[in-house]
Amino acid sequence: GLAHGHDVTSTMLAEVPEITVPVALILGYGIGRSTATVFGEAKNAVFAVVAQKANRKILRRVFEHLQRLDMRFHTERQTGTVSRVMIRGSRSITWVLSALVFHVVPTIVEVGIVSAILLVKFGPSFVTVTSGTLLAYLLYTIRVTKWRSKYIRLKIMLENMASNRSIESLVNYEMVKYFNKEKTEVNRYDDALAGTNWSGVMQQTTLGMLNAGQGVILSIGLAAMMMLTARGVAAGDMTAGDLVLVNSLLYQLSVPLNMFGTVYRETAQSLLDMEAMFGLLKQQPKITDGAAAREVDGRQDIVFDDVSFGYVDGRRILNGLSFTVKQGQKVALVGPSGSGKSTILRLLYRFYDVDSGEIRIGDVDVRDAKLQSLRDAIAVVPQDTVLFNDTIRYNIAYGKKEGEREPTSNEIELIAKKAQIHESVVSMPEGYDSIVGERGLKLSGGEKQRVAIARAILKDSPIIFCDEATSALDTETEAEIIHHISALGRGRTTIMIAHRLSTVQDADLIIVLERGRVAEAGTHSELLKDSGSRYSQMWWAQASSSSSPVDANVSET
Repeated sequence: GLAHGHDVTSTMLAEVPEITVPVALILGYGIGRSTATVFGEAKNAVFAVVAQKANRKILRRVFEHLQRLDMRFHTERQTGTVSRVMIRGSRSITWVLSALVFHVVPTIVEVGIVSAILLVKFGPSFVTVTSGTLLAYLLYTIRVTKWRSKYIRLKIMLENMASNRSIESLVNYEMVKYFNKEKTEVNRYDDALAGTNWSGVMQQTTLGMLNAGQGVILSIGLAAMMMLTARGVAAGDMTAGDLVLVNSLLYQLSVPLNMFGTVYRETAQSLLDMEAMFGLLKQQPKITDGAAAREVDGRQDIVFDDVSFGYVDGRRILNGLSFTVKQGQKVALVGPSGSGKSTILRLLYRFYDVDSGEIRIGDVDVRDAKLQSLRDAIAVVPQDTVLFNDTIRYNIAYGKKEGEREPTSNEIELIAKKAQIHESVVSMPEGYDSIVGERGLKLSGGEKQRVAIARAILKDSPIIFCDEATSALDTETEAEIIHHISALGRGRTTIMIAHRLSTVQDADLIIVLERGRVAEAGTHSELLKDSGSRYSQMWWAQASSSSSPVDANVSET
């Protein structure tokens, strides 16, 4: 019995390895695959953190740089194009980082390992063929990709143009509707798409040429390697196993090489996209703080001293303009279109520098002032109030100076009451959380102007500049807005650009501009006394064309 039990045990032990080895191999394979998958996903997760952080940092830097650039840059560039350049550039950053980490470096390592195995096991002739194939492959890829770059650049440019046309049309959709230009806009967009279509075909055609050439080079290299191996087997220097090994190594090498070609092509295009984005960083602002920039006290006189300026060479807007605005005065700038009224605001804000002469606030030339201090000293109520597609609360709070705390809800409501917009806001379903729509289109003209006044109240600057703030309003709304602006200007220096002279007859000084110079200056009554004055002619022309006799009656006071 014991002998029989011993035989059974021996038999079982002898059979264990036959079962265990395959099972262990299968389990090991499964564990290996699972581990590779887990580590692969962990790799992607870790890379995502690094790539997104780098992406955010670069995009923030580009956007911050755009905010510092001059008005001239923004008026000459197309917003849609700049936006698309940033989007494409940010995507390209992620791709290039991924290509370097997961494709380029591993491929170089893999080529090195395969070459070492071939050198040690089969001799230098195999390494020579491998190196020659790699060199030909890389040179061909680089040369053809460089040639293709012109088509890629053209495609990027045409895509930017198409993107800009679509954005411009959609932003100005109201104007499109006014003139029934839907078909025109569609055709303009289609014309732009036709250009991208042609450039896309050329890009794809040249890509096919690149792929075909790469395939031919790899095939020649593979055939040469197999010929060497076959000769070795025929001569008895190599075995059939060596033939299989070389074939496996070549296949192992061809996969990353094919991927390397794709990666190089995509990286080349990504670098072109990044080139366009970093090209924005090369744009240098001309309006900057000087080394000895000074703080500005807005409670001082404003002096324009022999100022000349033109947006383009050969076309002067201001010609030797000189005038003084005393601290606390209400001064009106009037004159025909093109006389330089709005340009005065842009120069005072230092969106542009004067060509000659100087602008001073107190004893500080605005070119020597700290930009933030200068612009904090001036609050603007513009002709066309620009609102963000956000809440009324956000748009009012936008008036706070940089670095100050956010206004509370009670403070915003108090400011809104001063600007006479509170009642309109609370009548809306969402109140102060109501979204105003693109460019504030959900609000009336008067409501938008009141939001602008609320912003100016919140900014609390010593200088108020109103750029034809009531030109698009009806008479009743205009009277209300003028009243609010007058209240806002108490104790402050107020400069008003006006088209309707009836809105500025109470000004301490009225300056009549013509051809970029001061034609006349004085109070309303002083200027009217001279019946031949430019102001008097403008006044009576407006009074006679007005449907209301009020203006004419007021003029006699």
